[in-house]
Amino acid sequence: MSDDQQQQQPTLSRVPSFASSATATGSLEERDNLLKSDPLEDELDDDFPQLKRACDLEARRDDGDEEANEHTRLLPRRTEQSETPKSNFKSALIWMVVNTIATVGIVFANKAIFSDPGLKFLQLSFATFHFFITWLTLHILSRPRFAFFTPRSASIKDLIPLSVAMCLNVVLPNFSLAFSSVTFYQIARILLTPTVALMNFVLYGATMPLAAVLSLVPACAGVGIVSYYDSRPTDDSGIKTTSMLGVIFAFAGIFASSLYTVWIGSYHRKLKMSSMQLLYNQAPVSAFMLLYLVPFIDRFPVWTEVPLPRWILILISGLCASVLNISQFFIVAQAGPVSSTVVGHVKTCAIVALGWMVSGRAIHDKSILGVLIAISGIIIYSAVMLQHKRKERQQLQQK
Repeated sequence: MSDDQQQQQPTLSRVPSFASSATATGSLEERDNLLKSDPLEDELDDDFPQLKRACDLEARRDDGDEEANEHTRLLPRRTEQSETPKSNFKSALIWMVVNTIATVGIVFANKAIFSDPGLKFLQLSFATFHFFITWLTLHILSRPRFAFFTPRSASIKDLIPLSVAMCLNVVLPNFSLAFSSVTFYQIARILLTPTVALMNFVLYGATMPLAAVLSLVPACAGVGIVSYYDSRPTDDSGIKTTSMLGVIFAFAGIFASSLYTVWIGSYHRKLKMSSMQLLYNQAPVSAFMLLYLVPFIDRFPVWTEVPLPRWILILISGLCASVLNISQFFIVAQAGPVSSTVVGHVKTCAIVALGWMVSGRAIHDKSILGVLIAISGIIIYSAVMLQHKRKERQQLQQK
């Protein structure tokens, strides 16, 4: 396999991404391909300058000790695989819990907002609001007081194609959420993994282990079962179902999100930017692009008739988006690929379970079979890919 093909293969290290109900709960590849292959080395200078300075001081101190005591060269050196301090583990665990709560919160807050007939067709305005919250959060985190990353600029001409994909990546899934049950919305996002894998194969010739490919078959079959039973009409008005429009928006959103996921990897290399630097440039461009379309597409309600609880939900949604962006910084810095993968699956299961509880469906409903098959398939895929990446690292270390 060539170096280019290996570079395009999906990795399992979690990375920061735009926080919305779509991206916060996306597939492995949607979150994993948003960064260069080695974030702990390539982004240290830009995203974690404080950590870099600490590492430099540690290196200089070690050098001084070696010059003063020649025999210390015989002592075992500390490596990157050394045991993580308990404080770091506790901190990572706390941020994982915060990230999970914020992810579940943003999905159900957005669903409640879109359930209001007066707000269902304010999708572009709502996405613009989230883009602004994302930019504001990143702007604060990039200030010298916090110095989480160093901003870099890029030309608008270079950012326009990716910004268009980013808009579709958010708007289409949100439309799907407005016309679908939460369970179907979340299960359908599993299709991002095989779609991204197919795009990487077609565009870059990237391959994956046969076991991983086979594990995606039940995942796709499970989504198909859920799509069929969840979109069937029912006489019980208490059961929340998915309309055909919701299915169409879901699959259109999957294609847009997959394209955005594949593109963003090439933009990292092209613009030589980290995830946060790129997102810091993208968010305002995407917001301004949507503002031009808002008067022609969005249908505004009578603002005085919008109840106070809806305004509170909008604020909660924005708060969750901000917390997601902040928590992802710490998860990237402190959590390993296995921990991050488990957290991703926990979020999926939590959203599906809660969505099922509020949907009014019985436990013996036939679509539960599709849910179990789809989740089992994607978990098996994750385990196979983790093992595959572990073997690749061991082979590189032996060379």
